[in-house]
Amino acid sequence: MAAHNIQGKSGEDKAAEYLIQNGYQILHRNWRSGHKELDIVAAKDNIVVICEVKTRKNTLYGNPDEAINNKKIRRIVSSADAYIRCFKLDNHVRFDIINIITDEERIEHIEDAFFPPIW
Repeated sequence: MAAHNIQGKSGEDKAAEYLIQNGYQILHRNWRSGHKELDIVAAKDNIVVICEVKTRKNTLYGNPDEAINNKKIRRIVSSADAYIRCFKLDNHVRFDIINIITDEERIEHIEDAFFPPIW
């Protein structure tokens, strides 16, 4: 496994642990449907929380969440739609981003980080 894949997996492990410690239930990790993928799907207070986890060693090139552009948002929303249809959910859905900065051992949870775009 490449170093960046190991770092990403480690970041997702830390994000899942953080969510559990803060009262979230992890429903799925790395959920896939074809080419669609969601990093973490969690639930809290009857809300389904789609978490995109971005891990970086440091902030030399900016915060990790800055790598999430409109194309990535559309892909996440499309994947969330597939997830909701697959499990026939009727819950409110929220899109969060979790930044992991490994050198600083920092976790930043951005709730309602983005909203689904209007197609």
